[in-house]
Amino acid sequence: MKLIASLTELSSILSSYKQEGKTIGFVPTMGALHDGHMDLIRAAKQHADVVVASVFVNPTQFNNSSDLNLYPRTPEKDQALLAENGCDIAFFPTVETIYPINLITPSIDIAALEKVMEGAFRPGHFAGVVQVVYRFFELIQPDFAFFGLKDFQQVAVIQHMVKQLNLSVQIIPCPTKRELGGLAMSSRNLRLSPAQKEQALIIYKTLTFCQENCRKLSPKALRDAAVSFFEQSELQLEYLSISTTDTLEELQEKWPAQAVVCIACYCGDVRLIDNLILQID
Repeated sequence: MKLIASLTELSSILSSYKQEGKTIGFVPTMGALHDGHMDLIRAAKQHADVVVASVFVNPTQFNNSSDLNLYPRTPEKDQALLAENGCDIAFFPTVETIYPINLITPSIDIAALEKVMEGAFRPGHFAGVVQVVYRFFELIQPDFAFFGLKDFQQVAVIQHMVKQLNLSVQIIPCPTKRELGGLAMSSRNLRLSPAQKEQALIIYKTLTFCQENCRKLSPKALRDAAVSFFEQSELQLEYLSISTTDTLEELQEKWPAQAVVCIACYCGDVRLIDNLILQID
């Protein structure tokens, strides 16, 4: 595995691969890697000749400076995991590398997608996500890019950006990897105590309740029933949304063939998100 920090070296290596006709698979991460990230690496290896992973804690997508400062950073462990799982290039850029003073980013309208759920509770978050992902696409020019569906809304936003800007990269969404008991793997889980991890299992229990009852109740009635799970738990619910999978429009009385339930909550001071696609028909 090649460990790279400079744009010059990255550009040179990628250029030689592309001249050989090799396809590039890209896995963007913010580090503190776990087996969910390794699933993305494994998926990239199946689709592409060369796998590039970035490790970059993007400051522009944090609307809370404390959250940014507390975000776990484990660079040595990250390098080892990437190497062990067959990553070809590990790119560890600095903030100055990604955001030079004269950087120009195209205007991207993500419209209603950024006004609900994460967008509503984390103002500016998706503007930061779009900015950094576009920048990485610009630098790496990947054929494929791999994103975990744990961040369902983020995947929808990035797919919207790719379509709007007519980019040539193909977005490959990958299933959420879960710990025993169903807790979605997340870098933030490192900040949970064993007791909090146990408390957080209510998230997946709520999601599976929604899957089991979506054919019996209207979206509104199901949402009301699901919210009650958190009234009896230690977690503080921020939102529980049942929406369409494309526009993320909140559903009320009628079901489409497919919907998604998304949850954000606090376990202590750790913010957790998760979701599950509901197959109605």
